[in-house]
Formats: sequence, C-alpha cells, structure tokens
Amino acid sequence: MHTHGIDRPADLDVVRESYDRVADNYVHMVVTTGIGDIRCHPWLKASIDAFADSVSELGPVLDVGCGPGTVTAYLAERGLDVSGVDLSPRMIENARRLHPQCRFSVASATDLDLDEASLGGVLGWWSLFNLPRDVLPQVLAMFARALKPGGHFITATHVGDGDLARTEAYGGVPVRWTTHKWRPEQLVELIEQAGLRPVAELRLPADEDTGPGVVVMAKRPG
Repeated sequence: MHTHGIDRPADLDVVRESYDRVADNYVHMVVTTGIGDIRCHPWLKASIDAFADSVSELGPVLDVGCGPGTVTAYLAERGLDVSGVDLSPRMIENARRLHPQCRFSVASATDLDLDEASLGGVLGWWSLFNLPRDVLPQVLAMFARALKPGGHFITATHVGDGDLARTEAYGGVPVRWTTHKWRPEQLVELIEQAGLRPVAELRLPADEDTGPGVVVMAKRPG
C-alpha cells in the first residue's frame, strides 16, 4: 500500500533545515539536562511503558519523528522490534551514533510507505505538531491503516489554541517552524475520525520548561 497521496507540507524543507541546525544542540541538552528523556519524567515513562506492554506481542513498532532515538532505544531495551524515522538527516546521524544497535532512517511522516496492517505499534511522540492542520488527519489515517487489529498508536503534543511561529529553539538556535497546538478533545476527535479507538489520555500541566501537553493512546479495533 503506497501512501504518497498525503499532501506535502509547504514548509517541509524549511522545517527539515531547522531541525538539522538544532540537532546537535538538542542532543547535548538531552544528555546534560534530560530533556526529551522519558526516564527523567515518570508520567511520560509510564505512558511509554503502557504502550510497550500493549504492543509487545504484536510485531514491528515504528517511531515516527524519532529525533536522536532516545525513545526508540528505550523500546528496544524493552525487547520491542522497533525502528525510528525522522525528517532531519542530522537527527538520524546522531541517533545512529548514540544507539548503533537500533535501526533508523530519514523520512517524513508524510512520505512513508507502510503496508496495511503491518505494524503492532506507531509512535508520534512530540513529533507531529509541525504538521499543518489539514495534513495531520491524513497522517493519522495512514497510521490507522498500517496498524494491525489490536495495534496501538501513542502521541504526545502541545496543548493550546492556534499556531505558534518559532524563530529559535533549544538554546537559542535560529529555526523556522510552526507549532500547531491542539485542544485535547480536538486531537482525540481526529484520532477517532482516523479509525482508532482512544484508550487513555494524560494531560500535562505547564511547568518551568514547557507549556501544557497531552498524551493520547489509541488502538485499531479488531
């Protein structure tokens, strides 16, 4: 099943270049501050552990927007057959260097070639908020088709109204991307419209480092 019918975001190249620029700084912050490392955030780790328990017997897992591979590697340690993809070649270079035991490749969420019912699990872990509002539903529908019956999808994203144009990130590195914020109920509705059944939701209040967020886990019925 080819999924190249998904609309290509107009800013895809600009977003890729931004993440390439920020990749090395981000990796340094992961190592030194624990940002992006679920082992430093008990509720996020619990969410990923619940996801891992739910998909452990179901087959391959794909981490879409894996960045430097922190969560991919954690799931591999848990014994899952997991691979990671990311839009940014520099993020993937870092992922391969840091986690040589794992499989990584460069790809956009909008240009994946996923077979019907081929995956036990899919993650969009803090990685789908750059997708335009008209593109995210297309990507979610692709994930739903790619999951096996009983397979699970987990996503985490920024909560709010409207769009935030970012000009710097992760230590002041210049970037150009848009963070599309969603209300939890909006995101859940999109996931349901894609053909998945939500099974859990975790709302995260703002803290000193980031604004409010939400984690949603859903499964393909069957």
